[in-house]
Amino acid sequence: MEPVSIVVITLNEEKRIGRLLEDLSKQTHQEFEVILVDSNSEDQTRQVASAYQASLPKLTIHKMDKRGVSLGRNTGASMAQYERILFLDADVRLEPTFLTNALTQLEQKQLEIAGVYMGANQLPLMHKLGYGLFNLGLFITQYTFPTAVGACIFSTRRAHNEIGGFDEQISLCEDCDYVKRASKRWRFRFLPMTFAFDPRRLDQDGLFTMGLTYLKANLRRLFFGEMRNNEMEYKFGHYEQR
Repeated sequence: MEPVSIVVITLNEEKRIGRLLEDLSKQTHQEFEVILVDSNSEDQTRQVASAYQASLPKLTIHKMDKRGVSLGRNTGASMAQYERILFLDADVRLEPTFLTNALTQLEQKQLEIAGVYMGANQLPLMHKLGYGLFNLGLFITQYTFPTAVGACIFSTRRAHNEIGGFDEQISLCEDCDYVKRASKRWRFRFLPMTFAFDPRRLDQDGLFTMGLTYLKANLRRLFFGEMRNNEMEYKFGHYEQR
């Protein structure tokens, strides 16, 4: 089973980064490195992450002076040692068999680029409804107009470099743009599995508001192209820390 470079982007995630790193330390597949790219956090994110050096020997913590989702992912990818890359957000949770199952699926389906559905097993009914509708949209669009959840995307160094990485001029749906461009060269599919995703975004913005935002954003992308001029303002790390 192939090794993986796991790129994690952070901004003021001291309350959550430890959970993800703990999950990674317990993976049944242990041949991976973790590249944590921090956007100059103002809390203890880097210090908390440093405490996992013993359980994650191949952990690199890189501090950026500038902030940006795409910039962070591209920076991490440029530091990757292995061909297979997994992009994660700091508020993701993974089952111990996540990497083993995902790598098996990637090999069987021969995928360079792949998305993963959001899981809501432990969440309230309204959250399950919201995640379910979002996953349905991901499933349908993967065949014609690929979209994705940037919190968990599999790629490769070859694919990443050939498409020029994430577009750093896009502030909303940069993940969808990434898989859309990649799908023009390689077959893109969602793996039949899930990852846990912190519901703070849904809690803060609300099911209707968040759903409408992404619906409007993707409709605009479909008819007018990618948003590179802040047509719909969206700030990296704007969610409250709870």
